[in-house]
Amino acid sequence: MRGFGSAPSARQAVTGAISPPAVQIRFWSAMSDLFRLVLRSNAPGLRWRLTVALSLTLLGKALGVLAPLMLGAAVNRLAAGQGVAATVSWTFAGLAAGWALVRFIASATPQARDAVFTPVAQAAQNRAAVETFAHALSLSIDFHQSKRTGTLSRVIDRGARSMDFLLRSLVFNLAPTGIELLMAAAVLAKAYDWRFAAIALLTVGVYGYITFAISDWRIGHRRALNEADAEAAGRAVDALINYETVKSFGAEDRAVGGYKRALDTYGRAQIQATNSLTLLNIVQAAVMSVGLGAMAVLAGGEAAAGRMGPGDVTAAVLILINLYAPLNILGFAYREIRQSFIDMEAMLDLRRQSADVADAPGATDLPPCADARGGAVVFEGVSFRHGARSEGLLDVSFSIPPGQTVAIVGPSGAGKTTLVRLALRMIDPQSGRITLDGCDLRDLRQASLRRAVALVPQDVALFNDTVLSNIGFARPEATEAEIWAAAEAAELGEFIRNLPEGMATKVGERGLKLSGGERQRVGIARALLAQPRVLILDEATSALDSRTEAAIQETLRKARAGRTTLVVAHRLSTIADADEIVVLRRGRIVERGAHSVLLAAGGEYSALWRRQTRDKPAD
Repeated sequence: MRGFGSAPSARQAVTGAISPPAVQIRFWSAMSDLFRLVLRSNAPGLRWRLTVALSLTLLGKALGVLAPLMLGAAVNRLAAGQGVAATVSWTFAGLAAGWALVRFIASATPQARDAVFTPVAQAAQNRAAVETFAHALSLSIDFHQSKRTGTLSRVIDRGARSMDFLLRSLVFNLAPTGIELLMAAAVLAKAYDWRFAAIALLTVGVYGYITFAISDWRIGHRRALNEADAEAAGRAVDALINYETVKSFGAEDRAVGGYKRALDTYGRAQIQATNSLTLLNIVQAAVMSVGLGAMAVLAGGEAAAGRMGPGDVTAAVLILINLYAPLNILGFAYREIRQSFIDMEAMLDLRRQSADVADAPGATDLPPCADARGGAVVFEGVSFRHGARSEGLLDVSFSIPPGQTVAIVGPSGAGKTTLVRLALRMIDPQSGRITLDGCDLRDLRQASLRRAVALVPQDVALFNDTVLSNIGFARPEATEAEIWAAAEAAELGEFIRNLPEGMATKVGERGLKLSGGERQRVGIARALLAQPRVLILDEATSALDSRTEAAIQETLRKARAGRTTLVVAHRLSTIADADEIVVLRRGRIVERGAHSVLLAAGGEYSALWRRQTRDKPAD
């Protein structure tokens, strides 16, 4: 078996990420990656656990072949005895007890192996998940914007869990079963006749070939089943998420009807998948029955000719039956092993993705701030063009002295958000440089830079945790008193004290239990707790109503006092008091200056101001 093709499973249907059928997995390369992950898992007692687990596996398979021989010898002894005394002879009893003991040990070794090996499998699975998760977080913002978050999460989860399945199925099940088959063939050929070995090999060979062929044919049925399952689940979730829209248009019957049609399709696919599985099971049973029958007939003929005893007939048949037990799930194992290889390959492909923004080999921490008013930010001839846009920033230069506020304005697509990402070093300029207190951002460790710069975005996303945890996220070592001080500075104190559980109140997923203004204040408190040198406000009030915006603006003015601030604004009234306003158009700076100066100039800024003040609705 040189490689495995892709095969979708129900797990893939959850995310809708079906691997293309043409994908081929390099078997030995994937196994090499798997064992490297195991070796660096740092599991307690890794080497001795691996050695003992493999030894127990081989011991169990060897004893599985030996046990029928002992029972056969006991039956032969019984048949050869004369009278009642012979039938209860100590020899027969000893052989029978030995057979029972050997069979017990052969059955117990897999359980003992699992107990020994589970810490290694769990450590390897955790290590793979942690490494992949850390790598995913290190990737660029462009990568994350082009990926579905749910799919990315499932890639990590499925890839880590596939390791455990591959280890148990391949290393401790199918591969040892192959060894057991060779051992059984050798024993049958040596103890009895080469024809017994040929029957065993031929039976297992035909059994495996038919199983793989039918399993490949069943892949189409499984894919249809998974797609139908995903469609039904998607319709249900979509209707439940948008239940207000469904109710407002009286579309309950339509939603239920669509769900029923999807379930009907799923039912038909389920029938096909079940019927094909039934066919597989019947064919497997037929092949094994023919093999057992042939083995019994051959053994009976040898016994009739006096070349074998009745116990040898029993032993030969039992050896083949023992081989059948692990092969009984071969179809399932084959399909799941293929899928596990694909899951692991997807995880490894994710880990091969290189981060567009990474710490330089000689990156250093940002030196302590020399000015109590904040850091000095300088953009020097910065250019950047995103791959999805025809235009980008071109030769942008401006500076923000310590303690001052510079606002960036301009129409949509002018490059305002790109400037924010550059200042946070989410992306690197394609030419030019950006400095903070004289240090090129590319020469700094990202963790050091992010501690010095805090962002309050337009849509503050909160974790599904307490108010305390969300504010404290900016500085985990902060005391509760410091968190309260940040909340008070963001004018959240009274609101939090009125909550039923105060700081321990859960805010819901993405903070949706809070209003827009409350989320903004939590975002401001979080940014203030970070005690940044530079505060970035990225259209922090554009999604709020005018009354809430006015309240938040007052809070932001207090937050900006004595602090270097970069403000990106859509509503020009919010930045009229900025020390300098930089006007962007198509990625270029077309104007710059104070609010009054720009109005008097009658240029781009003045036109934007007139348009906004003319269109401003009356309160």
